[in-house]
Amino acid sequence: MMPVHAYIALGSNLTDPAQQVLRAFDALNSLPNSRLIARSSLYLTAPVGYADQPDFINAVAHISTQLAPHALLDALLAIEHQFGRERTFQNAPRILDLDVLLYDNVIQHEAGLTLPHPRMHERAFVLVPLAEIAPALTIPGRGAISVDLVNVQNQDLQRVADNWQAPPRKDSHHG
Repeated sequence: MMPVHAYIALGSNLTDPAQQVLRAFDALNSLPNSRLIARSSLYLTAPVGYADQPDFINAVAHISTQLAPHALLDALLAIEHQFGRERTFQNAPRILDLDVLLYDNVIQHEAGLTLPHPRMHERAFVLVPLAEIAPALTIPGRGAISVDLVNVQNQDLQRVADNWQAPPRKDSHHG
């Protein structure tokens, strides 16, 4: 299988959320047959859905992967579990949340996985970091990301400094 481009949303609001998201970038870079291509800044955002919880740190990663869509989702769920994610109720506080936003230009509605992510166009905490790393992106079935960005500009989020650096890849060649 040829590598495809996928975009992953990351979020955390428990146990040093910024550190959880930064560690999750490393975990994404370690997925089999995958590599991290780009990652956004970290953003501090208010919770959506269930408001009585700490603010979130959110980010987006761009990966190249040979994993099929459901295999990628399973790998993300395994990372969440490895980080200690517990699913107590919908929109509950969480140590790590990973969502497949886009998988190349695939549009699919299957049990457990809808692509593109069905609510991404409503959420500044997804669109702003996504636009940071892919400003010319076209969302399959929706159009230019810039159009959706206009509709979420009233949502509050704040860019947060971080000092993450990509770890060296074992298979990288310099020269």
